[in-house]
Amino acid sequence: MNINFKQIEAFVWVADLRSFRRAADRLNTTQPNISTRVSNLEDTLGIKLMERDAGSDRLTSKGKQMLEEARNILRSAERFIDTAGRASQVAGTIKIGVTEMIANTWLRLFLRAVKEQYPQLSIELVVDLSANLKPQLHSRAIDIAFQNGPFRRKTSGSEDLGRFPFIWVGSPELPITGMKSPSKADMQAMPILAHSRDAVQYSEMESHFGSATGGSTKLTSSSSISPCLHMAIEGMGITVLPAAMAQPYIADGRLKVIDYAWVPKPLEFLARYDASTASATVGKIALLARDIAQQYPKTLAT
Repeated sequence: MNINFKQIEAFVWVADLRSFRRAADRLNTTQPNISTRVSNLEDTLGIKLMERDAGSDRLTSKGKQMLEEARNILRSAERFIDTAGRASQVAGTIKIGVTEMIANTWLRLFLRAVKEQYPQLSIELVVDLSANLKPQLHSRAIDIAFQNGPFRRKTSGSEDLGRFPFIWVGSPELPITGMKSPSKADMQAMPILAHSRDAVQYSEMESHFGSATGGSTKLTSSSSISPCLHMAIEGMGITVLPAAMAQPYIADGRLKVIDYAWVPKPLEFLARYDASTASATVGKIALLARDIAQQYPKTLAT
């Protein structure tokens, strides 16, 4: 029987993404190649796996029945390599969604560890807000997300990446950075550089400082943390950052900690993925991320 691994892989991805085009993008090939692989698989088996309608690629009833068997074949191939102790032979592409905080802290260490363990594995990164990564994960546009909560929808696979506390920082040139325990009024007198309005921390700051009820606090939002960081370095306002992200800039003197008693709740991160559809390698990537994240300093060095 002339069935090959690429045909089964193509069938699974078309079924999961419900699109020959998206499956082609996912497997770094062309739509005609994917169509040919699935068609050849159907011809060899003598059954119809997919219904190809305009704008819709759906499984037939037999295709639904065959899908889990196809997944089992892919998993068996992974176990075969794993049993042989040949992680260096694991190939393919894994798409990982990460937040900006991770991209600016332990991501480099993680990618280095992946490269050492899986030299033939290709990693594609999507850096975005946690809220934007959630739908991408559930649609399988990405395989795994390293993101912070809260999470309204659970995933069947997850690993704890730890809690990352916030600190207030500003340029050493600002008088408030030299104050001992500044008051709320002192903080409100400064422009506050805040992350996205969609972030939980923004709502917490609104509530704390009274902006939502017509207070005088000057909250300036940005869709990215980086502008807040660099504007704070330039003395254009104060901001609240994860301590792990602010540490290098405090160490070289470009930022100074503001001794204010209140901070937003720590960011709680998980590596999240769908264990029922993801490859075994994705689960191992999650464990590797957990180990790297847990070793990374989350508070300021003393």
